[in-house]
Amino acid sequence: MFKVFVADKLASEGIAALQGYAQLEIDFSPGLDVEEALAHIADADAVIVRSETKIRGKLLAAASKLRVVGRAGIGVDNIDLDAATERGIVVLNTPDANATTTAELAIAHLFSLSRQLPEADRTTRNGEWLRSKFMGSEVTGKTLGIVGFGTIGRLVAERARGLKMHVLGFDPFVNPQTFEAHGVVRADLDTLLATSDYVTLHCPMTTDTRNLLSATRLRAMKKGARLINCARGGLIDEEALLEVITSGHLAGAALDVFAQEPPGASPLFGHPRIQFTPHLGASTEEAQTATGVEIAHQIAAFLLHDEIRNAVNLQSVPPERLAQLEPYLQLARRLGKLVGKMLDGPLQEIEVGLYGHAAELDSQPLVAAVLAGLLQDHLDIPITRVNAAHLARRQGIKLSEVKSADVRDYLSVLRVTARDESGTRCLEGTLFDGRHPRLVRVNDYALEAPLEGHLVFTRHADQPGVIGTLGELLGREGINISRMQVGAAEGRDSAIGVLAVSHPLQATQLAAIASIPAVDKVLQVDFSQ
Repeated sequence: MFKVFVADKLASEGIAALQGYAQLEIDFSPGLDVEEALAHIADADAVIVRSETKIRGKLLAAASKLRVVGRAGIGVDNIDLDAATERGIVVLNTPDANATTTAELAIAHLFSLSRQLPEADRTTRNGEWLRSKFMGSEVTGKTLGIVGFGTIGRLVAERARGLKMHVLGFDPFVNPQTFEAHGVVRADLDTLLATSDYVTLHCPMTTDTRNLLSATRLRAMKKGARLINCARGGLIDEEALLEVITSGHLAGAALDVFAQEPPGASPLFGHPRIQFTPHLGASTEEAQTATGVEIAHQIAAFLLHDEIRNAVNLQSVPPERLAQLEPYLQLARRLGKLVGKMLDGPLQEIEVGLYGHAAELDSQPLVAAVLAGLLQDHLDIPITRVNAAHLARRQGIKLSEVKSADVRDYLSVLRVTARDESGTRCLEGTLFDGRHPRLVRVNDYALEAPLEGHLVFTRHADQPGVIGTLGELLGREGINISRMQVGAAEGRDSAIGVLAVSHPLQATQLAAIASIPAVDKVLQVDFSQ
């Protein structure tokens, strides 16, 4: 059983989706303060939040079993991503489930700004009839600048083009072909701001985008333009925004989000040409249902099948590719574990090579799996594919990758080369029947040994009687040898032995093997876990 702590309100359909998995124990306890939530998160394998609960500080520290955080929505400002990554906790979100709803709100604000609807409504309710005061502006034929061209930005573009608007887009991470495919003119940020009649923000909140629209950029916007932010608070310098609207440089602004939420007594509220909504981007019944159901299935897929969808701090692997990749991930982790046992000193550099058919696979998850296997026995915190590369770099380990369709003896080979102060260790592995990990080379020594169970490795003189001596010693200790492989290297007078034994050897038994005159080195690795 896996415990899922639902810390914020979730649509009933989302709770029902979680309850549909018999292996999940659901703790639906929204609205708790930090102190109350500590007991609930302490033994949780997963936690689901919206924007209210902050997964950071004391609450995150208390989550000793936590493997995954699910954000029912897009933004993860309320989650300490660095701390989660450090601890190997996967953070998932639902980037597309409320995309349509947020895009529609941006378009609603666009129309509302154009016709001054909130102020017109207020004065009419007060008995005034000010038709001449509320001279509007058509959106047809105007230019809309979209900052951030992800899912939401593209949906806004589709709707704006349907309104016969000219659309510009800025996003440094989107290629020109994507803009072209959506009928959007790609522009740099300064050009977009200087030429757009309307600017709408749809980019994430990061250290790079904080105050993206600074006082300088706001003043550089086209005179009479209107600004919409349904993305994240903090993208706009709010003090400077009030200044450029008060001066008449901008005709108006619409804010669904604020640097601080709730914003309290913001000075912005006193200006009639700025309109507001209380972070309603995802607030439709359809969006709440979609995000709740989606995050429920993502959490279940991760806990039950190690399937990662929409990870914020790890490359996601689609289900159809995960089935193909899973045996290689197992092979990679076991090669990493073995090479870690072979090191004599601190690891300086590791290279992961994919050859033959393996070269067609995504290398990032495989490199992470190698590192996870290697570091697990060397660090006292859980190592996963989330934090493996981060921790390796923090340890000063240089990472590199190699891919090649060329291969010698097998259709597909995974090679792990590790270097420490004393030299280089190189392991090669492959899959038998597409699913069984096999070790096929140790440095220059060719052999074929299943990477499973309890294995004892020896480097010994290539001479008669060594294997017999080993077998006799282990027999006296009551240890059964179920399998043995020996690898030789051309021109060498030594060999590599791999023995599958019935249970792990004690330190005294390993020392006894090491004392055999012909044995140069011995180590054991447990692949049963």
